[in-house]
Amino acid sequence: MRDPLSVLTEAFTSFLFGKVETTRSPVRTSTGQAQAVYLPTAAPGLGDSGVIIGREVYSGKGYIYDPFQLYGQQLPAPHWLVLGESGNGKSALEKTYVLRQLRFRDRQVVVLDAQGEDGVGEWNLIAEELGITPIRLDPTAALNHGIRLNPLDPSITTTGQLALLRTIIEVAMGHGLDERSGFALKVAHSYVNETILDRQPVLTDIVEQLRHPEPESAEAMNVAIDDVRAWGLDVALVLDRLVDGDLRGMFDGPTTVGIDLDAPLIVFDLSHIDRNSIAMPILMAIVGVWLEHTWIRPDRKKRIFLVEEAWHIINSPFVAQLFQRLLKFGRRLGLSFVAVVHHLSDVVDGAAAKEAAAILKMASTRTIYAQKADEARATGRVLGLPRWAVEIIPTLTPGIAVWDVNGNVQVVKHLVTETERPLVFTDRAMTESSADQLAADDALRAAELEAEQRAAAFVEQHLGDSESTVA
Repeated sequence: MRDPLSVLTEAFTSFLFGKVETTRSPVRTSTGQAQAVYLPTAAPGLGDSGVIIGREVYSGKGYIYDPFQLYGQQLPAPHWLVLGESGNGKSALEKTYVLRQLRFRDRQVVVLDAQGEDGVGEWNLIAEELGITPIRLDPTAALNHGIRLNPLDPSITTTGQLALLRTIIEVAMGHGLDERSGFALKVAHSYVNETILDRQPVLTDIVEQLRHPEPESAEAMNVAIDDVRAWGLDVALVLDRLVDGDLRGMFDGPTTVGIDLDAPLIVFDLSHIDRNSIAMPILMAIVGVWLEHTWIRPDRKKRIFLVEEAWHIINSPFVAQLFQRLLKFGRRLGLSFVAVVHHLSDVVDGAAAKEAAAILKMASTRTIYAQKADEARATGRVLGLPRWAVEIIPTLTPGIAVWDVNGNVQVVKHLVTETERPLVFTDRAMTESSADQLAADDALRAAELEAEQRAAAFVEQHLGDSESTVA
């Protein structure tokens, strides 16, 4: 029985100060169960300035990303690699990202559009909406006054022209030029530039000079004229393909008048080019050098260079070296290079593995959509992703990706507005009836919700796991 004085004291204290806290017996539990008493927390985001991508899956916070805002302490380089199987949302992410970037007045974008259907590239609808005519490179159309890009355009420096000619030839031949062939090309290029002053020099002039070199060229090096002609024969045959072969019409004339390099969006439509032929890397080389010397300027604009099917670039050593040099403009002139690739193995196991590694190292931002388990593990090893991210990649549903921004790893759901939807989803699925489309959207949202719940359960189960990098 309690002491009456204690009961009286407790009643008086309660009257003055309210109910006193009761004493509870201690509880024994495990750390796994005790974690429930802590409030939920989320990793810090990337700031609130820039382009909104969507929301973080686990915290629900808005996810904002902009390489130009983050460049510096948070991001050592503004370049971005996007990976993932087809049909998981890469295209939708690229298109909405570009549309949202163009809301800023100091942004300009070039897109190399290598995909498409019904005779046009998949960026055609966005270009039309913005009142822009894509630069459609098509060998058949070029013969009928189509678009031309001249590798010898006077807007490209003499050094740049010679470098471009060498790259075209090396890509086509599959090996580097030897000293004698390089000398024959240099002599022909120098003679053409010195003697043709009343018009733009063209590739036909180079081919003709390689076939019929001037005696002065041989005398300068104290060699026979027949030797100079023999040294330049293989070079002439390669360039002849651009003049009279399957790529004729696109590069063997003056640059088409009226190409607007000051437009906010410039789209090179490459959808008429066979993506698996040697034509694609040759085309990439010409466009890359042409842009380097005509588009990138010190005018304080922030520029984005987005390349679809980028393995065509990174898989060729000579083109990869060219674009590696182009990427270095990122720090000096505000260029962000965005490479879109289906599988990392397309490039790291290719002929240009060394060059590919250098380009991947420059990409401080990596976005990975769903991949098969084996591919996800290989990607994790190359990119140094944490184990939990590698294990979750095969379970991701369309629209959800793992984002690694210089070590800040998040799972992000990309959001598309109703205004953007008809411009972004341009495949045949959009031709279904409204009822079918609504049903499909509902099914997709249900699948996304289920995936998010599975992902959240996975992370909760592995909270105790270390965040070690994949070995």
